[in-house]
Amino acid sequence: MTKTRMRYTDHYSVAMRALTSHGLLLGSYDAAGRANLMTIGWGSLGSIWGEPVWTVLVRPNRHTFRCIEHSGCFSVNVPTEAMGLACVAAGSGNGDQRDKFAAAGLTAEKGTAVLAPVVAECPIIYECQVVHSNDVVPSKIAHELAGLYVDDEPHRIYYGKILAAYADKDAAARSAE
Repeated sequence: MTKTRMRYTDHYSVAMRALTSHGLLLGSYDAAGRANLMTIGWGSLGSIWGEPVWTVLVRPNRHTFRCIEHSGCFSVNVPTEAMGLACVAAGSGNGDQRDKFAAAGLTAEKGTAVLAPVVAECPIIYECQVVHSNDVVPSKIAHELAGLYVDDEPHRIYYGKILAAYADKDAAARSAE
């Protein structure tokens, strides 16, 4: 299906519902130009510095971290509920050791606005250019959340200015498939 441009807020509730249920798919290219995919369950869509922004969190030990550091961009792809198993596959293993698009049974296409792959099967897609990043400081986290970083590296938060947002005409209906 042909996707059309949208305002970044047009499918906010659909994106947030997917984020908090089966996850979103974060697309990036590695230094060798291979498409990479990662499932995310933490992120935020909104306005920062007067710009439309996706904030996503990636740990430094992930292949996706190296990809975003290399390219300075990423895509956020909103899968349907029926794509839940694809999200599990994309969230498993290491992207530098296997093709996560193939493992998830998904198709990588070149983005239109940034150097990041998008997921052809996803009904809603955002293409983002990193405009800022900073690392989570575990000692500054509220006590009730501090356990998230006991034995692991804290995330880097990437602020991605949304340069393109587009969706299938029936994206809202398809998201519940």
